[in-house]
This record gives sequence, C-alpha cells and structure tokens, in this order.
Amino acid sequence: MNSNSKALYFSENIPKWIFGFIAAFTVAILLGIFVFLLISGLGTFKEIGIKEFLFGTDWNPNAFDTPAWGIFSLVVGTAMISLLALFIVVPFGLSIAIYLSEIASPKTQEILKPLVEMIASIPSVVLGFLGLLFLAPLIAKIFHLSNGLNALTASILVAIAALPTIASICEDALSSVSQRFREASLALGATQWATIKKIVIPAAKSGLIAGIMLGLGRVIGETMIVLMVAGNSRAFPHSLLDAVRPMTANIAIEIKEVVVGSFHWQSLFMIGFILFVITFFINFLADILIHKKSL
Repeated sequence: MNSNSKALYFSENIPKWIFGFIAAFTVAILLGIFVFLLISGLGTFKEIGIKEFLFGTDWNPNAFDTPAWGIFSLVVGTAMISLLALFIVVPFGLSIAIYLSEIASPKTQEILKPLVEMIASIPSVVLGFLGLLFLAPLIAKIFHLSNGLNALTASILVAIAALPTIASICEDALSSVSQRFREASLALGATQWATIKKIVIPAAKSGLIAGIMLGLGRVIGETMIVLMVAGNSRAFPHSLLDAVRPMTANIAIEIKEVVVGSFHWQSLFMIGFILFVITFFINFLADILIHKKSL
C-alpha cells in the first residue's frame, strides 16, 4: 500500500472510528450509571427484604424507634401523576400533531411548530412557580381544599412539560406517511377526516405509540415540578386530590440530608436505580417501535 493509498484509507476511516468511539463511550457511560446505582443501592436488601421495600406503604426513615422503608406509596404517587398527565397530554399532543401534519398550511406550520417546541425550553422551576401562584389556588378553590398542592395539580403541569415531546414526535410520525396513501384515499371518495382516521393514523401507529412512550418517560423523570406542587406527603394517596411524594421528589428532598454510605443513603440510590430501570425500559421500547416504523 503506497502513501497515497494509506492517506486515503485513513481519511475515509477516521470519521468512522471517531463516531464508533463516541457511540461506545456513550454505552459505557450508560452501563457505568447502571452499575453505580445498583452497587450503591444493593445494600438496601441486606437489612430489609425486597418485598418489604417494594410493597411497604410506609416510608419514614427518620422514625426514632422503628424506621420504615416501604416505597409503595412513593411508587403509587409517581404512577398517579404519570398516568393522569398522560391522559391529559395525549389528546392535546395528538390533536396538535394531526393539525400540523394534515390540516395546517405550510406557513402556519412554520409558525406554530416552533412555538409548540419552545414549551420544552421553559424551565421546570418556572412551571412549578406558575403552578404555585395560579394553578394550585384555582384547584383549591374549585374543589374546596385547604391548598391545591396535590397529584392533580402536578399532573396538569407535568402534562404541559411533556406536550412538546409528544406533539413533535407524533407530527414527525404522521408526516412520514407516504403522500400516495392520502391521494389514493381521497381519489376513492373518502373525506379528509376519514383519510386521517382510517389511513394516516393507522399507518403511523408505531411512531405515535413511540412518541407517547417517550413522553411518558419525560413525565416519570420530572423532578422540580412535582417537588414544588405535589404536596410532598409520604402518606399513601387515595385520590388525585391527595398530596403525594413521587420517587424523584423523595430523592431530591432527602439526599442532601443523609450520611454517605448509610442505609438511608443506599435506599435512596435503590429508588434511583428503580427509576432508571423504568425509564430505560420505556425509552428502549419506544426506540424499538420507532425502528419498526422505519422498516
């Protein structure tokens, strides 16, 4: 191999090596986080059982006589906020995506889509602050509560935070459907709405589900909003108007007060590990659905 061939070989393969190294480094970081959380929190199960930790309804690590380490109330609080937020945001996100992809003019799309995506740039603390000032008092007034810091308030604000994720990804999924499908449906006499409902949405189903699941991952991982407006009650919630403490808020509140290496510290890292596994699984499944759509 002469010098020119060597130079050509390296010039063609250097980008591949660089991108391959970056990809491998990213995977290594992900595995490192997984291992670190697991090792840091694994000591939790040496003193209490997995069943007691996962399904115990009382979390009170600071009790003087008998501390309690059950996270089920925290899990239920997270699930309540996440599912209600998803129930709120999915109709709005899909409606925006359908309008942008199928109905709006190109000029309207150029204006409206960036505006929707700009919601993602609003800091979570700002949404939480607005919730404290306006939404929580409104919820308290409507339902005759002493305060509006509860799962319902947190769900509405988290839904707003997740709206650009769902709307943007779903719009991309709908726009990727071949224009020939629409033209064939309209040529057969179907209305525009019938074409959207019967042709476009089913064709983009995998991408739509993936967008919703990525939005769910965004909702579950939200910390600042739920920390500010969910009420931070460790009691087991029985309704959406009860104050709750999701797992993310619990970690943020207590991690600054614990001794490094203590049992409490390990328990918080185990909660973080569980959150990591849940969000990783959701995003992994969404990635599979997006890949399936592209085949």
